[in-house]
Amino acid sequence: MPRPKRDLQRADLRVDFISGAVAHRLRFGGGRGQDLAKAMGFRAGKTPHVIDATAGLGRDSFLLASLGAEVTMIERSPRMHDLLLAGMEEARLEGGKFSKIIARMTLMLGDAKELLPSLSGEAILIDPMHPPRKTTALVKQELRQVREIVGVDEDAADLMRVALEHATKRVVLKWPAKADPIEGIRPCSHQIIGKSTRYDVFMTV
Repeated sequence: MPRPKRDLQRADLRVDFISGAVAHRLRFGGGRGQDLAKAMGFRAGKTPHVIDATAGLGRDSFLLASLGAEVTMIERSPRMHDLLLAGMEEARLEGGKFSKIIARMTLMLGDAKELLPSLSGEAILIDPMHPPRKTTALVKQELRQVREIVGVDEDAADLMRVALEHATKRVVLKWPAKADPIEGIRPCSHQIIGKSTRYDVFMTV
C-alpha cells in the first residue's frame, strides 16, 4: 500500500531558533541594515535595550538579540510562553552563538499593559495579532496555529497607549504594509515600509 501523505496541517507548533527561517535570517538577513533593526534604533555604536511586548514566536526578539541587544520579551499566553521557554532552552543547549544570543533574552509571562510601567526600555516593539493577510500557505498555517493559541489582540490600541507613555525613546508598531493605522493613536513619527510589512515608529523624546 502507498505510504500515507504527511498531514502538514496537523504539525505541532514549536519555537525553533536554530534551524529553518530563523537560522537563515541570522546568517543572511543583513544585520543592522534590516528594516526592523533600523526601526528599533540600531545604528553604529548604538544598541538599544528592547522590550518585545508581544513576543509570539520570539523571532524578532532573537534577531534583535543577535545584533547585541538585551531583549525583554513579554508573552501573556501561558501556552505560547511555554513554547518559547522550550525553544530558548533548545537553543541554549545548542551552545556557541545560539547560547550567547539566548543569554541576552529574558522572557516574562503576563500582560504587557500591566508589566510595561515597571520596566525600563528604550525601544518597545509591538506586533499585534491581526487578521490574516495574503502570504504563503506555510506561513498561513503557522499564523493560524499561533492565532488559535493567543487569539486576536483586540486591545492593541490600549497597549500602544501604555507603551507610548513608558518607552524612553521610541515605540515601534509592526503592521501589515497596506493596513490602516490603529484608531485612537497619534500619528507616527516616520515609517519604514517593506513589501508586506511596515514599521510605524513613534518617537517619545
